[in-house]
Amino acid sequence: MTYLAVPISAPNADLAADQIDAAVDAGAEILEFRIDYLEGLTPEKVVEILKHAQNGPAETLPIIVTCRDKKQGGAIQYPLKLRIDVLAAALRAGADFIDFEYENYLEIGNQERLRRALSMSRKGRLILSHHDFKGRFPDITALHRRISTVCSSAIPKLVYTAKNINDCFDALDLLEKTGGDRIAFCMGPAGLISRILTKKLGSFLTFAGIDEKSTTAPGQLTVDEFKRLYRGDAIDPETRLFGVIADPVAHSLSPAIHNACFEHQHMNSLYLPLLVEGGSAGFDRFMRNIILRKWLHFRGLSVTIPHKHNALAFVKAAGGTLEPLAEKIGAVNTLIITAHSGLKAYNTDYAGALDAVTAGMGIPRSDIADLPVAVVGAGGVARAIVAGLADAGAKIKIYNRTLAKAEALAAEFNCDAAGLDGLTDLAADLLINCTSIGMHPNTGESPIPAESLKAGMTVFDTVYNPAETLLLKQAKQAGARTIDGIAMFVNQALAQFKLFTGQNANPKIMRETICRNLHNP
Repeated sequence: MTYLAVPISAPNADLAADQIDAAVDAGAEILEFRIDYLEGLTPEKVVEILKHAQNGPAETLPIIVTCRDKKQGGAIQYPLKLRIDVLAAALRAGADFIDFEYENYLEIGNQERLRRALSMSRKGRLILSHHDFKGRFPDITALHRRISTVCSSAIPKLVYTAKNINDCFDALDLLEKTGGDRIAFCMGPAGLISRILTKKLGSFLTFAGIDEKSTTAPGQLTVDEFKRLYRGDAIDPETRLFGVIADPVAHSLSPAIHNACFEHQHMNSLYLPLLVEGGSAGFDRFMRNIILRKWLHFRGLSVTIPHKHNALAFVKAAGGTLEPLAEKIGAVNTLIITAHSGLKAYNTDYAGALDAVTAGMGIPRSDIADLPVAVVGAGGVARAIVAGLADAGAKIKIYNRTLAKAEALAAEFNCDAAGLDGLTDLAADLLINCTSIGMHPNTGESPIPAESLKAGMTVFDTVYNPAETLLLKQAKQAGARTIDGIAMFVNQALAQFKLFTGQNANPKIMRETICRNLHNP
């Protein structure tokens, strides 16, 4: 079992009592008392706080007491003797674990005092920890071995800062190839997946804060994020992994919608945000890392900015299977990793857009043939949509601020092009905005002059945050039919889910999840 430990980092006993109650309510499985945050620290204050926990709602929860050296991430630098005194007092008061720095434990005098305190405790156990806030350990396996040798009964805790997602694999490898009680994960935004996957790989515990204000290390999740968003209680060694590769990735709603659908359909699957930095080299390295480690059970990936072309190039180089239209588009947004580590690549953006159009207009896909369509923008989204519309036989005109980009895209798909000034004389039954204009937080902008919008026209905005952009509001006022960006987002996600799992997801759950998480639903 991997315990979810929640830090109690209050400066005084009253606030600590409040945090204890909140941690229990949130679903803590262990409480970690970070008494290096406690002002005016004394052994008596620590005992008082522990008694509150043991006699209140947390009476059944194991307790860790930590008084961290400031060099190892402590809040207040207390003298070493005092820190050992309060740890000994915590053991006498019934603490289940004490956490002490491996470097300081190497001093014989410190070892003797802690061993003596532990010997007088009927259940107390030592966690020997080592943190690196600058980067990876030179050899995490050797460090784990040294800690285990100096005190075989201790739980080694090895935590370092990941500068990129590929740094996480040292910690994951250590957990996979070692047994017994041990703790290993990475700090920082790039280390997020290592905190979550501790549950899959059997780390003794992982950490999450009561809320964002009470977290005690860079990159630490909240309990709500760990349990609700990332399905922490459902993760086990057989959990299949999926995720979205992007840079940046924190804004993505894909983890929320896919995990909601996994939960609804009782699937042993987890969808992660994967911050892959470093361009094509970083992307290739990450892909090699997860394909090599079959025990991680990665099965599918969504791919978005800036890696859609990198994904296509990687699949080609690896001899994988590539959907023909995705190759024509020049980008993929979905990767499937087969049981034998083969790769299949698809683009669900164009299908998601065409499904949104046909559903919104109430027509079959065959009616797209010869439909006059105006596409605004000439970037990646426009490219996928133009490819799909051209394949369906639509009559397309591309409008873009940089005319040369519009002309280049139009030449590839045998359609017309114009600058944005041409929008004042639109002659289209369907208008599609493929730019980011109007996206949160710039919700007061529109890419189309309001006077260009006409009754009888259908206006489709690929922006989904907010759900109703200024463009769509103005289109409604003009009497046009509107299609919001959530429709396309849901459709492409539905197609990905089917590719990932072979099953159909619930579109209502996806849409409700998106709206609940938008800044301006």
